[in-house]
Amino acid sequence: MAEVEINAVSKAFGKLQAVTDLSLTIGNGEFVALLGPTGAGKTTALRLIAGLEQPDEGSIRIDGRDVTGDAPADRDVAFVFQQYSLYPHLTVFENMAFALRAPIRRMPEADIRAKVQDVARLLHIETKLDNKATLLSGGQMQRVAIGRALVRSPSIYLMDEPLSSLDAKLRGELRLELKRIQVDLGATILYVTHDQTEAMTMASRIGVIEGGRLMQIGTPREIYENPINAHVAARLGQPVINLLPAGLFAGAPHGAETIGARTEHLTIARGGGDVSATVKRVEHLGDQSHLHLDLAGRPVVTLADPEAAFGAGEVVSLRLNKPLFFDAKGRRVAA
Repeated sequence: MAEVEINAVSKAFGKLQAVTDLSLTIGNGEFVALLGPTGAGKTTALRLIAGLEQPDEGSIRIDGRDVTGDAPADRDVAFVFQQYSLYPHLTVFENMAFALRAPIRRMPEADIRAKVQDVARLLHIETKLDNKATLLSGGQMQRVAIGRALVRSPSIYLMDEPLSSLDAKLRGELRLELKRIQVDLGATILYVTHDQTEAMTMASRIGVIEGGRLMQIGTPREIYENPINAHVAARLGQPVINLLPAGLFAGAPHGAETIGARTEHLTIARGGGDVSATVKRVEHLGDQSHLHLDLAGRPVVTLADPEAAFGAGEVVSLRLNKPLFFDAKGRRVAA
């Protein structure tokens, strides 16, 4: 594994500026996630590191070596794509061994077999090695795609939303497996996703990217508790943070135009709060309920104990507890 440095990298496709002045260091053995919506520049960043695209400006270093002008094969990176991209006519073993049999590696066949079997055991697909790829389930195919990268032991693994095409149960299982494997191997991973749960549960640091610009990077807790602006605040948290006019509540600091209220910032009761709101809808989720409220014509979503049994049309009281504040441009304002 190795440290990867991206220094002031920019990339445009015609008039579309995909990445702008991106600087990011992924430490040796670190799991970093780039979190952002479709079109934010996440995949372009991966392709620039892999050498599949060349930057217009800036440089990329892997293990201290400038690889900006190097071909993909000379960069020692492994790419896991969103789609499985397996060879359907080959077995699981042959798919995983394919890269190890490349002329530039010249690995002995006995070593290839041992490596593939070791990685297959890590991924719990050791009994599928003789199966054709077309006979696997979606989750098994994604494990093979990840395994094909893991056998390489590269400087860095680049992963482009590899779990997004799986159902919720499989995503949850593979999140745990992938994090376990990363810790066991001490692997360096740059993982891009639009799914905040993937980023929060797997990454040691999260970089929030929007419009090709890295807006903030930090640990999941840092990003969640101390977002630099309203956009970053809205990327993490379920339900999504409520952004409300500061005038709806008393006590906002000077310069604050917007209050950011997560569920833990709102206390809901049947009386004694700061403001009143009307329950519009209740979503029962077992151990908790989502309350959809109307606060002076503004929608608010928060959590409530299902035993409180709030109902549609009921008037409730809300009280703020250490919310976030933002100015007119969405920048964070100190409380």
